[in-house]
Amino acid sequence: TGCEKEPSSYMWIYILLGNMLRGIGETPITPLGISYLDDFAKEEDVPVYVACLHTIAMLGPMFGFLLGSLCAKLYVDIGFVDLGSITITPQDSRWVGAWWLGFLIGGVTSFLAAIPFCFLPKSLKKPEEDNDKTSYGLLENMRKKLTPAQSKPRKCQLIYPFLSDFYTSLKKVLSNRMYFTFLCCSLLQFNSFIGFLTYKPKYMEQQYGQSTSKSNFLIGLTTLPPVGIGIFLGGLIMKKYKMGIIGATKFAFIMSFLAYVTTLLHFFVGCENHVVAGMTVSYE
Repeated sequence: TGCEKEPSSYMWIYILLGNMLRGIGETPITPLGISYLDDFAKEEDVPVYVACLHTIAMLGPMFGFLLGSLCAKLYVDIGFVDLGSITITPQDSRWVGAWWLGFLIGGVTSFLAAIPFCFLPKSLKKPEEDNDKTSYGLLENMRKKLTPAQSKPRKCQLIYPFLSDFYTSLKKVLSNRMYFTFLCCSLLQFNSFIGFLTYKPKYMEQQYGQSTSKSNFLIGLTTLPPVGIGIFLGGLIMKKYKMGIIGATKFAFIMSFLAYVTTLLHFFVGCENHVVAGMTVSYE
């Protein structure tokens, strides 16, 4: 029909590749950062440092929502058209904000933030005491426990030694029942959290008549800061009471259970649905 048009732009490919490269660059920060803290910090200080790391990580989405709120108020073709000739407002359903501006600002900021990493030393000094507790020491101990038949260097190990280390570490991690259970719990929690952030802006727009920019602003200001504060307080509590693995597990279970019970209150709070033909009422 005349209303159907074939896509004439392939700019989405550049966005896809850009996000892929961004993900590749950001992925090592969390695992390598936590491993570094665990290896070079005092055992009682690690929970606080890790909590600070995750708290700072939560500030990024918060500023992202605030930046998205600002960009949504700007017209998509800002800088290329006369804004005085635009007759629609951000409250109009036909309005398209400057979505591309956030990618540009975020890319430049990430590039500037990556420059200090170029001045880090090539190799770091390993702690001399309690070396067996570091990630490197644990890997060396696992190698020593291998039988002579298993410890013979293979051709693939000589060519790709990191594959052997990766397989050994992965097998050790996945065979830990507590860690595997924690991994499954984290997967379920993040699934619900991502769904919450994905649909909440649209819910606020439809249910409360808010614009896209204001919805992003409210979410960034009210949702993410409490999460960051909670992570930081959890690290302080673990340091104060010097919790071990079992204590931290019990603490996480109690907090998760209380959060789940509190979340159930959402079923009793809400507004009446708007009348939408075909969804809330029939066409007749």
